[in-house]
Amino acid sequence: MFNSFVSLARTVCVSTIFASVATVAAAQDVNITQDMPYFEFDNGKRFMVIERNQDQNAVVDPSFAKTSRACPPFCIHPMSAAPGVETYGELELLDFIRDHVEPGTGYLVDARLSDWYAAGTIPGSVNLPFTLFQSGADNPFRDGILQLLGGVRTGSGTGWNFDDAKHLALFCNGPWCDQSPQAIENLIAAGYPAEKLKYYRGGMQSWLMLGLTVEIPNEGTEG
Repeated sequence: MFNSFVSLARTVCVSTIFASVATVAAAQDVNITQDMPYFEFDNGKRFMVIERNQDQNAVVDPSFAKTSRACPPFCIHPMSAAPGVETYGELELLDFIRDHVEPGTGYLVDARLSDWYAAGTIPGSVNLPFTLFQSGADNPFRDGILQLLGGVRTGSGTGWNFDDAKHLALFCNGPWCDQSPQAIENLIAAGYPAEKLKYYRGGMQSWLMLGLTVEIPNEGTEG
């Protein structure tokens, strides 16, 4: 009896999900690409859908509308964050979510400080502020974070083995933001393989400019 109830519950849940997705697809006027009206994935905790804002009169969030910030510190970053680190656009980031976040072989890392993350992030991301990757006695968290990402201390205890480390795609506020480039720089300094690191240079500014879904942590998502 219990097994039958569980099976029925799962069937209803899956049917509800696909009905919701079908409704989204039917109503789309603003697609992600010509062949992709929306992007769906399971982040290991819940089913998520990324789509574009369907309001064709919408404008970018005022928090990201500013064109000029003092440089330094808000200087324009080069296309490449570091040698060997691939730079991603939005479609490549969706591929990364499908290929690594969904199966659990990687993380989409919001490298911004927690206040920024709490205000809105890319669905499926985890918040690992760039300060966690800084070396030095004043950061007691770095070693634990590297271990969580799959790093293993070598026999001497002075180095790291990252053979089984997770793939990471890192982002921050935009091409003028230094938070994810700093995180990448410190990860590479620790020995993290550059080929396992990706840089979404456009960050939240580009994401919002394209009207893509934003997740408000602990509150769900908004278009």
